[in-house]
Amino acid sequence: MKSIGIDIGTTTISIIVMNTADFTIEESCTLDNGAFLPSSRPWERIQDVSGILRKTQTALEEILDRTPDISSIGLTGQMHGIVYVDQAGTAVSPLYTWQDGRGNQPDFRQGKSVCACLSENYGVKAASGYGMVTHLYNVQKGLVPREAVSFCTISDYLGMALTGRSLPLLHISQAASLGLYDCRTHTFQEEILREHNALPPALPCITPELLPLGYFRGILVGVSVGDNQASFLGSVRDAEHSLLVNIGTGSQISMLSDRCCEAPGIESRPLTRDAFLLAGSALCGGLAFAALERFFREYAAAAGAPDVPQFETMKRFLEGTDLSADCWNVRTTFSGTREDPADSGSVTGIRLENFHPASLIRGTLNGMAEELYTLYINIIQETSQAKTRLIASGNGIRKNPALRQILESRFQMPLEIVPHQEEAAVGAAVASL
Repeated sequence: MKSIGIDIGTTTISIIVMNTADFTIEESCTLDNGAFLPSSRPWERIQDVSGILRKTQTALEEILDRTPDISSIGLTGQMHGIVYVDQAGTAVSPLYTWQDGRGNQPDFRQGKSVCACLSENYGVKAASGYGMVTHLYNVQKGLVPREAVSFCTISDYLGMALTGRSLPLLHISQAASLGLYDCRTHTFQEEILREHNALPPALPCITPELLPLGYFRGILVGVSVGDNQASFLGSVRDAEHSLLVNIGTGSQISMLSDRCCEAPGIESRPLTRDAFLLAGSALCGGLAFAALERFFREYAAAAGAPDVPQFETMKRFLEGTDLSADCWNVRTTFSGTREDPADSGSVTGIRLENFHPASLIRGTLNGMAEELYTLYINIIQETSQAKTRLIASGNGIRKNPALRQILESRFQMPLEIVPHQEEAAVGAAVASL
């Protein structure tokens, strides 16, 4: 038998067909999401729900038409964001993505943002882009569609559309990603929403179990799992001893724990009723290296060189050099941090003898690794659960041998690359089994 995994990402949609006997990938396809909608608000990041649904369902139908013996369909996708649905289970809003900035706008209450009010009034940490933060802002500004009866993530909505459900059912991994969620009781903090007249629309139902949502063309469709949890399921086989590092557009560390953790920059994300992923995210991550490439490209083009990507040239600067050599100290918090969105990066340690491009490139890679290592240390200090295996995923690591070497050196663990690239889609297929 085979299982299908679908991952609706922010920029791409990935679908894989996995052989359930040996967990090998028999087929995979990646589609350009291309769903961002234009907006007059520079902080707004919204996507076209119908376009995402149409593109995903078309690709799924084509796979099912030519592939027999499919036992289940698993779902995952970008966490945190929400789409409003009506009584029939049809989307009545765009997808407000995890990148949406309305939660940081200072026009929510008394010159403060939603995030600031939640922190100051309730001691709640929730970032802009989290579904409940988005919902509170939308309620205050009259932006909730009149027909809306509930809301859910985009992959939860795909599950509704495939199975004909009229009301969303969220696994705890997706529910917790919306914010205002108590991981110990597995319930939403409804009293805060009531104080702000944010109910109705009704909160989605939640479940700690990996339940079937229903069937599509006679094939079981599993409840959607958060993409962080799905990536862990699709990457790690020795969860007790492993730390998962992912570097793509952003970057993140994840490790399994039997209890919640309260440490700076760390979130406890439910995997099952009694198991959690302790996750720490660097908001810039791989974008730091991409920003450096744009810096070099801009200079090269101004100097009369072709306006072409500079990644290969940057890699050549690192070849044959000692990566532990004297380099610049680059703090790569160019997009702020979860704790302080207004934070910024910095560059220090510049001397005449190390004033070279390679020193900046190495320093940037060191800074990317250091952000993640600091988050790992925060977890260790709280839980005393050190790991011995470093599992790596994401193109930011796969395509950069120097970064792999730096990560191994900083974490003092051998680094193992996940063999397949669509980790979240694989994890979704595993969860659906």
